[in-house]
Amino acid sequence: MTEYDRETALVVVDVQNDFADPGGSLYVKGGDTRVVPAVNREVRKAAAAGAGVFYTQDWHPERTPHFAVDGGIWPVHCVAGTRGAEFHTDLLVDGPSVRKGANGEDGYSGFTMRDPVSGKTIPTPLASMLREAGCSRVVVVGLALDYCVKDTALDAAANGFETTVLLNATLAVDLEPGDGEKAASELRQAGVAVW
Repeated sequence: MTEYDRETALVVVDVQNDFADPGGSLYVKGGDTRVVPAVNREVRKAAAAGAGVFYTQDWHPERTPHFAVDGGIWPVHCVAGTRGAEFHTDLLVDGPSVRKGANGEDGYSGFTMRDPVSGKTIPTPLASMLREAGCSRVVVVGLALDYCVKDTALDAAANGFETTVLLNATLAVDLEPGDGEKAASELRQAGVAVW
């Protein structure tokens, strides 16, 4: 059972309609029925303990190298201002959101993005927001385990936060069978608590 306090933040990654709704362009099976209720339980626990809750959102332009139509690997998803980019209807939202990819940047982490032209890594405001809130520990949940959750947790650990990923509050895309298990293993090897 995860314990929250004022030094432990919950980071909710990309629980958006395009990932968590069956009609979404990149729906993760079970996102609506398994992940959203589990995340909501964590949001309630965190809020009750006075812990900060922070959210990330993909927030892409209509054209970006992230999308297959422009050379990437993903279908068009989470275009800024569309229903697909909005948080899932049933998600409890009780904190600020960091929007990533708004200028066509690539990447999966809530902490960093890559410039599409130079490839340079660009920080998002998330690390400074967590530090300003007095957080030294983070619990990461959301979608999807093998991409945005994994990269957000790896970056959290690299930024010096004691990091935990809750497997009951995330699911993998599993483009290749076993991607979720590989992600969990990579996280453990990086010192992230996964349970």
